[in-house]
Amino acid sequence: MATFKKSGGLRDLLESMYSVIALLFILVACVELCDAAAAVDVYRLIQYDMSGSPFGSRFAALNHHAASLRFPPGADLSRTVLIIPLRELNITFVREYITQKKPLGGLLFLLPEVLSFKHGGNKQVHEKEKMKKLLAELEQLLVHSNIPYPVYFAFENDDIDTVLTEIKKNDAMGQPATATTGGYKLVIPTAEPKKVASPTITNIQGWLSGLKADGDANQLPTIAIVASYDTFGAAPALSVGSDSNGSGIVALLEIARLFSLLYSNPKTRGRYNLLFGLTSGGPYNYNGTQKWLRSFDQRLRESIDYAICLNSIGSWDNELWIHVSKPPENAYIKQIFEGFSNVAEELDLKVGLKHKKINISNPRVAWEHEQFSRLRVTAATLSGLSVAPELFEGTGSLFDGRQYVNESAIFRGVKLVAESLARHIYGHQGKGVQIFADESSLAANPAYIRSWLDLLSQTPRVAPFLSKNDPFVMALKKELADHVDEVNVQHENLEGIFTFYDSTSARLNIYQVASVTFDLLLLLVLGSYLIVLFCFLVITTRGVDDLISLFRRPPSRKVKTA
Repeated sequence: MATFKKSGGLRDLLESMYSVIALLFILVACVELCDAAAAVDVYRLIQYDMSGSPFGSRFAALNHHAASLRFPPGADLSRTVLIIPLRELNITFVREYITQKKPLGGLLFLLPEVLSFKHGGNKQVHEKEKMKKLLAELEQLLVHSNIPYPVYFAFENDDIDTVLTEIKKNDAMGQPATATTGGYKLVIPTAEPKKVASPTITNIQGWLSGLKADGDANQLPTIAIVASYDTFGAAPALSVGSDSNGSGIVALLEIARLFSLLYSNPKTRGRYNLLFGLTSGGPYNYNGTQKWLRSFDQRLRESIDYAICLNSIGSWDNELWIHVSKPPENAYIKQIFEGFSNVAEELDLKVGLKHKKINISNPRVAWEHEQFSRLRVTAATLSGLSVAPELFEGTGSLFDGRQYVNESAIFRGVKLVAESLARHIYGHQGKGVQIFADESSLAANPAYIRSWLDLLSQTPRVAPFLSKNDPFVMALKKELADHVDEVNVQHENLEGIFTFYDSTSARLNIYQVASVTFDLLLLLVLGSYLIVLFCFLVITTRGVDDLISLFRRPPSRKVKTA
């Protein structure tokens, strides 16, 4: 009896061990097959509607095999994602696929790491300049097209470069990734994009009060300094707009800081009020500027002597442009231009004047100052751009990063604007007096400019995705409040012809998948192993006779009849 129990316990132990070994084998096989080859952050092409017409990428989820531009001729790409490094981009090929609506599973564009705002700087400028024009052309194509599949951007790294090398090798051998041949699979398990409900725009207004003369009952004149702070680009999560219009924001904050030093002392406080406006909705026809101006009462609007709008002043060489709507012969325009020209000459800079009439029948405005001009307020835009950009062009493009902005250009722009305004306020036109002289207590601060430029170059600012209490908006409000007497915030709905969709970034998993042939072979091996394991367990626990009896045909039973 003891022998029987001992034998039965041994059999149970062996059976358990074999079962555990089989389970471990299967688990290890599954882990090896399902491990991701790489995982990278990706940024989706913007999705929006304009006047009801769809533009941008219309889908976000991705689950297709990957291929390179070396795919075999005639290959079916309807369930394939093309991985295209910017260095190898054939813009004609991409335009053909998009405009002719050719079937495609998706697009993944790989941007050089030097374009990442996480790796900004002035290194490899030659390489970046070479790609700038190509990237600008690609962005305009993508932003103004209706693309019925996911489109993403990612930055090159070692993992994705290794994967792409393997994909190119397979494609060159005429073996594109499919369900039967295996390869690499790109997976983004995300929900489909939803409309952004009631997107808001936030305008921030700062006020420095001038000093009235004793017994003067008249309202003081006002000078407005304005800059739009939001962006728009092919990838909202990458639209930092260091130059457009990060440079304008930085310049406005530094000008506010400089004049706060003057206005803090009654002896040097000017006879002008200074109005600072950080406006939103710039890419959308300066919608925020329009709402901000219409919120003014009539007295304030009539008190504005003139407004200076700052736009893209961080990438010019030696010439800035003053864009106006009123003719150059206008007395106010002459005064503004001559004041800036005198200071520019002393700073060894050039300032040009560009006149563009407003088409009242066309609601589209090219520059921010045109919203002022429509309300009969004298205004001008100071910019490094000689020509107004087209719609959604130059408003935070992928190449508009820190590495393309020259902080010394912003520094010189600040000196030009601050000195010109100060001479106008204190009546020093034409005189060689420097109010904000270098090395003085009123000198512009390069470190302040640099720190804010660095922050803006890491902060995407696409208006529909900025909430009322967004940390960046709160930071702007706090900074302006440190320099002015009074700060007001205006929240408005972004109205007009635009509808936006969420899902701007995701995590891409790249899986190395086996072919069907490998799967069948693995299934055959596993099946054979399990059969052999089963037979072995039966023989060791019950004997050969029991194993044979399992496969023996049972005897037929005769049916009993009455």
